[in-house]
Formats: sequence, C-alpha cells, structure tokens
Amino acid sequence: MSNDWKTRVARLFGVGAFLCGLIGLVAGLVEREWRLGVTGWFMGGTLLTVLAVLLLTDAYTEIRRRHLS
Repeated sequence: MSNDWKTRVARLFGVGAFLCGLIGLVAGLVEREWRLGVTGWFMGGTLLTVLAVLLLTDAYTEIRRRHLS
C-alpha cells in the first residue's frame, strides 16, 4: 500500500517537470524574461524529474525486496 502514494507523487512530479520544461521553452522562444528565467524553469523541471525517478526507484526496490523474501 505504501507504494501507491509514492507512484502517485512520482507521476505528479513528472507532470510538474513537463510543465516546467514547457514554460521554460515558451519563455525561451518568446525571449521574455520571467521570474525564474529560462534556466530556472528548466532546472526546476530537472529537479522534479530527479525526485520522481528516485521515488520510483525506491518503490521498485521495496516491491522487489518484498517479493524475494
């Protein structure tokens, strides 16, 4: 049951990372300076992606450990 919330949070982080990347792309194409700037939006998306991958990896190892024992 604990893997359900990890998977859901990882999916939300993935959607957030996609949206951050999209906003950064639009900001770069329009060449308008927003609060975070192009680099800030892409770095935020990268951070969310790394967190999502870590959560999914943790959930996977927990499932594998439970099935092997």
